[in-house]
Amino acid sequence: MALNFETINLFDFVVKQGNGVKGLVDSGLSKVPNEYIQPVDQRISNTNIEHVVSLPLIDLSGLDGPEHDHVAEALVKAAETFGFFHVVNHGLPIQLLEELIDAAHKFFNQPAENKSVYLKGLSPSPFLEYGTSFSPDCEKSFEWKDYFFMLYNSDDDALKYWPDLCREMVLKYIKTSTKIARRIIEILMKNIGVQVDDSMAETYMGVRVVNMNYYPTCPDPDLAIGLGRHSDFGVLTVLLQDDIGGLSIKVQEDGKEEEWIEIPPPIPGALLINIGDTLQILSNGNYKSAEHRVRSSTQSRVSVPLFLFPEPKVKIGPLPQVVVKDGQAQYKECLFGDYINQYFAQGYSGTKALDFVK
Repeated sequence: MALNFETINLFDFVVKQGNGVKGLVDSGLSKVPNEYIQPVDQRISNTNIEHVVSLPLIDLSGLDGPEHDHVAEALVKAAETFGFFHVVNHGLPIQLLEELIDAAHKFFNQPAENKSVYLKGLSPSPFLEYGTSFSPDCEKSFEWKDYFFMLYNSDDDALKYWPDLCREMVLKYIKTSTKIARRIIEILMKNIGVQVDDSMAETYMGVRVVNMNYYPTCPDPDLAIGLGRHSDFGVLTVLLQDDIGGLSIKVQEDGKEEEWIEIPPPIPGALLINIGDTLQILSNGNYKSAEHRVRSSTQSRVSVPLFLFPEPKVKIGPLPQVVVKDGQAQYKECLFGDYINQYFAQGYSGTKALDFVK
């Protein structure tokens, strides 16, 4: 029997008790609660998906042979245009990726009491957090999404606090994906006249966070959204996703008006890479951090992004070598921590946080 949210506080049930959207669905929900109904201008139609584009698919194994320059050129072009691209032959076994998707499903399929131990304020580690939506304390309309956040601090910390059902595979995912990101960033930076050494890589990509995102089945996907329009705030994001689809990005081509383009589900084993705000700033706008969003669906969906970004105390701004090449800085310098505060103060609002450094 479905719960009666006229007598039960929905916010307490979903957020404070840790039931999440998954708990709503499991309660027998037959319609989208008012708290999740989006304003008309923010809704994403599931029935009229007209614009679909296949992103560049780049074989990273070519970087180790005679095709190196061709592959590097493809990476640069994708970063300059869409800001999103798929990569294959990246070094992560397909079996590991499939096991990670399966582990995410298992985590969110647990009873609420198993997940609620990781709620903010209750979690055994400040680097682990289970929650729902983006910022439910201040949102007018909630997102149809639950998440589990893991900030990598050390192997010892992970072994002590991370859940058994995903610990080992998430650690492998982080370590190999970090190497993938390092190789990509070296190529992108070389194109704009910057050599990346260990110190620079650690400065700008030293913080690594994995989210397991779960988008439950939705009784009326046209009313709710999985993830609102936003850009990523870091340097690079490495995204593993299942075969359900629902991700769209905002693009502008040939001087036309910007439009939302749906990305088809990836081929098995592919990872999606996207440029973040910090890389757009460091590159003086040469590389694009694109807005993106996720629609809800009648099918449950899982994604596992790895975000790479600096510590709050790090200064970010156009790199001097790039400014010399371009002739003028497009952004002003600021502390990354100040940028993050501005980003979260905006809520999910596209790329508006970039206005803070213009």
